[in-house]
Amino acid sequence: MTDAGTYVDSGSISRKVIAIAAGEAHTLALTGDGSVYSWGRGTFGRLGTGSELDQLFPAKIEFNSTDRRERVKIVGVSAGAYHSLALSDDGSVWSWGSNTYGQLGVNVENSLVPSLVEVFPGLSTPSSITDESITKNETGLKISSVKAGGMMSLAIDDIGSLWMWGNCPPQDSPTEGEFSLVATYTPIPVWDFHGHTVVKVACGKEHIVALVSAGETHKSGGDLVCYTWGNNNHGQLGLGDTEIRTNPQMVETFGTESPWAAYELACGAFHTSLLAYKKGDGDILKSVCWTFGLGDNGQLGLGTTKKALYPKMVTALPVNVWLISVDCGLFHTSVVSSAGDVWSWGMENGLGLCSEETYIEGDSGDALTPRVIPFDDQNIQEPVQVACGAAHTVLLADSGYKLWSWGRGRSGVLGSGQLNDSFASNVVLWPPLEEDFKEKGSETETIAIKSSEKLDVKRDSEEMEKELIAEMEEMNLLRSKLSKVERYASILHGSIFGKPFEEEKDIPMSLKKSAGSFDIGKEWEKMLECCDDGELLRLEMFHRNMIAGVKDKIMKRRIKEMIKECLQSSTKSDTFI
Repeated sequence: MTDAGTYVDSGSISRKVIAIAAGEAHTLALTGDGSVYSWGRGTFGRLGTGSELDQLFPAKIEFNSTDRRERVKIVGVSAGAYHSLALSDDGSVWSWGSNTYGQLGVNVENSLVPSLVEVFPGLSTPSSITDESITKNETGLKISSVKAGGMMSLAIDDIGSLWMWGNCPPQDSPTEGEFSLVATYTPIPVWDFHGHTVVKVACGKEHIVALVSAGETHKSGGDLVCYTWGNNNHGQLGLGDTEIRTNPQMVETFGTESPWAAYELACGAFHTSLLAYKKGDGDILKSVCWTFGLGDNGQLGLGTTKKALYPKMVTALPVNVWLISVDCGLFHTSVVSSAGDVWSWGMENGLGLCSEETYIEGDSGDALTPRVIPFDDQNIQEPVQVACGAAHTVLLADSGYKLWSWGRGRSGVLGSGQLNDSFASNVVLWPPLEEDFKEKGSETETIAIKSSEKLDVKRDSEEMEKELIAEMEEMNLLRSKLSKVERYASILHGSIFGKPFEEEKDIPMSLKKSAGSFDIGKEWEKMLECCDDGELLRLEMFHRNMIAGVKDKIMKRRIKEMIKECLQSSTKSDTFI
């Protein structure tokens, strides 16, 4: 089998991952040939594999439609908490997973497999009806990018308009009273950006952030303006207060008059992160990370647990670096630089930000400032993207041929075949086993045909993967049993010798060489001869306490039996009276 940790095939686009996305406890990977793979927790069908079973390794998702003769080629993916979105090369949107609030855009409860979203109406207003818009409406609306977050879904169409559906912030509603999301089962347009081009968008649990062109069309060179709207109870809109916004408002730090140009953005549950560079700076290879919103777990990276109502620069990151990717989990944030360095900060619980040995009193185990993620001395080359789930993080690097993960491992969310949490990076099992087996089977079949041997060399990759998963589960079970046995042996050893069983030298020599028999009597004599006075006294005390305990237990049982007999005898006597 090909080693997933070292294999690099620069000529195979089917093995090259071009984008990743992470949900609450699942991960998506998009390859260069338009295929999508998923792994992690399967509840609600968020993996798109046709079942709700967890996947410990990357599994391929099938996109099927009866009215499509050609294979569906996916060019974009995104993951919400419990649902997933995919964009095909023809501009259509696919969705699967939970549909409690209509976030799939299809009329189903939940979908275990990808469903085509067919409800995008033509977009035009009385003031914008032109020959071009009429043509677009007649030919059907095409989507250019998709974004999922929380329980909502977003899409940008090919003319730069923004659409949203699912559990979304209300539009044009009174700002007084408590904030509440509105379930929208059909994509609706966000009219506020009419006349401008929405370039990028992200969403948290109750808020949305967008980068929009200053003019009618997007031009390179820092012309993007940041807008935010939705709930603002923690300052996640970056507007200097905690007031609700039902319509997009410009964030002055990244506005038209600001010296900073934002180019990447991400949302956590109640916080926001942006990457930006200084306009007019001769050195375009320098950028910084800005954060605002909830800071209870240090997810802002500002060295405090206080909230930030305005965008603040994460000054603890190194200077003179170019940050290529940022993403937020529920309560943590990660960024990666072009040099391959990865920093994370925020909630510690299962995220691998700081282990128990590095707890600081009053820190609660959370990373309040950026900390470098270790990669076991591996040299991370050509990083592509970082993606954060609720409590796990995935890194795509080596130009898309390697994936690493760390954090909470339950349900196989790390994609390494393990279920345990990991404080350090793990190599994701990539390329998938089925692809590896297919390639090997194809090579063997070619050789067989050339040698005119009629041999059946095809392998059932699905069965082999199931067997491997079963073997991994059995190995994990054996590891668990071994751990229990080791703990039990250590307790017994400590009770007798006063210290836990730690080293191989504590094993008797005859047992090391034994082929199946072991004379415990002789070993006991040898052990007594080697014991010093202190150890002999400890053994004697242990033996006395053990004998006394046994005698005491026997005595208590005899007393209980005598009382029971007396009671039974008394009952019989009363019967004859």
